[in-house]
Amino acid sequence: MSEMSASQKETNKLLMSIRQGEKKPFDFLRSVYDGCIAGGAAGVVVETVLYPIDTIKTRLQAARGGGKIILKGLYSGLTGNLAGVLPASAIFVGVYEPTKLKLLDSLPENLSAVAHFAAGAIGGLASSLVRVPTEVVKQRMQTGQFSSASAAVRLIVAKEGFKGLYAGYGSFLLRDLPFDAIQFCIYEQLRLGYKLAAKRDLNDPENAMLGAFAGAVTGAVTTPLDVVKTRLMVQGSKNHYKGISDCVRTIIKEEGTQTLFKGMGPRVLWIGIGGSIFFGVLEKTKQILAQRHRPSSSPKVS
Repeated sequence: MSEMSASQKETNKLLMSIRQGEKKPFDFLRSVYDGCIAGGAAGVVVETVLYPIDTIKTRLQAARGGGKIILKGLYSGLTGNLAGVLPASAIFVGVYEPTKLKLLDSLPENLSAVAHFAAGAIGGLASSLVRVPTEVVKQRMQTGQFSSASAAVRLIVAKEGFKGLYAGYGSFLLRDLPFDAIQFCIYEQLRLGYKLAAKRDLNDPENAMLGAFAGAVTGAVTTPLDVVKTRLMVQGSKNHYKGISDCVRTIIKEEGTQTLFKGMGPRVLWIGIGGSIFFGVLEKTKQILAQRHRPSSSPKVS
């Protein structure tokens, strides 16, 4: 009985330590700075490594009916896309980290999942101002509509106006806000549970493994939203679809419900591997930055 009591006390002490690690003293500027650096690094690495898989996924989703998928030029648009991915990823994590810390400090301990979910959605909303134009240009280059990012931007604005760069913005938010919120919530909650079970901090492979799982699950669940977003973004001035609901109805009517799950394999593979790389690089970069800050008496970043 005394042994069980001691074990329970040890578990409670560890749980309290983990939660206190999450609820660290709030340093807004440092949290934003570290988040921007770590997010930018993670985003660029993931995009560079996995861009060909993303291109195949986009072409699968954009092809209407039994359209042939071209496997050439799988890195088409990478350079221009990185110019958008770097600030978008930096903005996302730069907003996510301080928002998460503030919410964890404000909410009861049993609502940590709410803090992670809300922070993910808020970070996604902030970064969407950069991510959407980047995504529009990238996907139109991936489908062979333009040969360079600069030409894509110039011609899109000339033919469709500035709003053309935000084609499919509503569907992007419909896909990415739940995606960001769910992925980061799953990842953060898995980390908390793993820390509690292992009774120690996670190492790099473990962070990567949890990131892969969170990414794969979220990627599969949000595939239909991704198909709709892709169709709206690549249609250009043709206006085959008049909006999100019309796009869903038209796809189901003309191509069948199964079309909403087109590209799920490449998407799950891409986001699963991407989650592994992203969260692995993110946590490692945060750890390096924390070690640099430590001499100035800052606590270790969780």
